[in-house]
Amino acid sequence: MKMDLLQSARAFMADTGLDAWVVCDFRGNNPVLAPILGNCVHTTRRVILVIPASGQTTLFVHAIEAGQFAHEGDALRSYRTHEDLVEALRSVLSGLNRVAIEYSPGGILPAVSWVDAGTVELLRALGPESIESSADLLQATLAVWDDAALAAHHEASTAVVAAKDAAFEAIRTAIAGDATLTEYDVQRLIAERLATGGFETDHDAIVGVNAHSGDPHYAPVAGQSAAIRSGDWVLIDLWARRPGDNNVYADITWVAAAAPVVEPRQQLVFDIVRRARDLIVERLHDAWRLGEPVQGWQLDRLARDHIAAAGYGDRFLHRTGHSLSPGPAVHGLGANLDDVESRDTRVLLPGTGFTIEPGIYFDDFGVRLEIDVHVDPDSGPTVTTPLQEEIVLLA
Repeated sequence: MKMDLLQSARAFMADTGLDAWVVCDFRGNNPVLAPILGNCVHTTRRVILVIPASGQTTLFVHAIEAGQFAHEGDALRSYRTHEDLVEALRSVLSGLNRVAIEYSPGGILPAVSWVDAGTVELLRALGPESIESSADLLQATLAVWDDAALAAHHEASTAVVAAKDAAFEAIRTAIAGDATLTEYDVQRLIAERLATGGFETDHDAIVGVNAHSGDPHYAPVAGQSAAIRSGDWVLIDLWARRPGDNNVYADITWVAAAAPVVEPRQQLVFDIVRRARDLIVERLHDAWRLGEPVQGWQLDRLARDHIAAAGYGDRFLHRTGHSLSPGPAVHGLGANLDDVESRDTRVLLPGTGFTIEPGIYFDDFGVRLEIDVHVDPDSGPTVTTPLQEEIVLLA
């Protein structure tokens, strides 16, 4: 197990009065377990890790897979039958007051809802007075960046910006030379450039032209993607990180017009989205200066109200941002900027990171502007990727 993570978890539990954290996994369905154990051992049976606020951590593993965890020493307890497991859990949970698990009351935070209802019922029956969500606990334990993660994020930021610039230049050159370049071609160019630089992604970039840019998660497909022509509108959303368990993604979205001038409607929408983004940055800096905690949903509401006041509330289809945390997924384990898909009441903690990416989408085009932010424990919120201030012109 990673002792630094256990120490972080115990410090948080001590501060908040939690008695234990119970991490339940079945066939790898809970992404919290592997980072704490420090490995990704393949299992086919239940694995349950009980981390008390003080005292011995206990790892319950089925007898046929216990050999894979022999290095855990005294923490390891094997079970054979369901009854064995239930009684073993009862012995460590009985008499506890507040226990945290990956569960969200009412399903309001699906980003942390990895324990099935039956297991929640089981744990409640074993003695704890209260079963609570581990949402804040896992953020404090697993979403905080160390110095190495921050450095790797800066490297990734440089790489995705360079890939974005190369993609736009390729489009500009193709249009000037009357050559055909498709959305898929640009996606492959980005993927190859990032891979050559030693970076990885969990899936390929979004490159959307005209109507496709109005589909927030459009995915180009070989042989079916649109050609990019003079006069088109282009949106590129790309992300990457250095390989490594503790490294963090950089994730950006920019827009461009393949024209010498921008259409007034496109400029209007760009300006509204840009201001929504900037309002959040300003609020983050003000809150840090005043010592005020900020919850994820509050920043989403700030951007959403601005876009709604401009008359486009129904065209903002998604949350305003997602967590960026150490690990293999671009959507991290910390607080999201969300008051529409869910209501994320988690505080944006020092040391964590997230995206800001408001957007407005129509049937013929869409605008999303995405930047990354790291809450530096000493100096406060810091934008770690460039802010797009003007629409890129490609002709």
